[in-house]
Amino acid sequence: MVEGQGRIETATLGGGCFWCLEAVFERLEGVRSVESGYAGGHAPDPTYREVCTGRTGHAEVVRVEFDPEVIAYRDLLEVFFAIHDPTTPDRQGADVGTQYRSIILYEDEDQHAVAETMMSELEASDTFGAPIVTEVEPLGEFYPAEAEHRQYYRRNPDQPYCRVSIAPKVAKLRSAFAHRLRGDMED
Repeated sequence: MVEGQGRIETATLGGGCFWCLEAVFERLEGVRSVESGYAGGHAPDPTYREVCTGRTGHAEVVRVEFDPEVIAYRDLLEVFFAIHDPTTPDRQGADVGTQYRSIILYEDEDQHAVAETMMSELEASDTFGAPIVTEVEPLGEFYPAEAEHRQYYRRNPDQPYCRVSIAPKVAKLRSAFAHRLRGDMED
């Protein structure tokens, strides 16, 4: 709980490179912080290099702290499903491997129910034209990423990967979710 800011909840999501997710979620009204890290695997205290081997079982994820009175968990999931492809197993664009899988790591049964309901609705409407492969699992341990991976897009907007992979996701967010954007973020 952050004093003076109401109740704070967390969502842990993986949908490809954590740099992409961090750059998107930090721009949303009601989001207090976004931290890149690793979760969903079996190796304790993994490093980026270890996760990239695919042998730790961890996915690159973000832990999003948010005020549910400003933005609901379901709203976060709506953005999550809009900015990555939940139909490709172990892949997002050029990023390939289990560490890039689509995964929702729920913290309680309410989050679990919301995730399952939303995925059922998306499947029923055939939103993606292919089956959703997003994993839905309880959150175990979250391991923060190394400092050089935090706020990567903000620190490296002109880096080629950022221009090709992250900037289009941020542009899509601005177009599709303009009503959800914070007023204090600049590119």
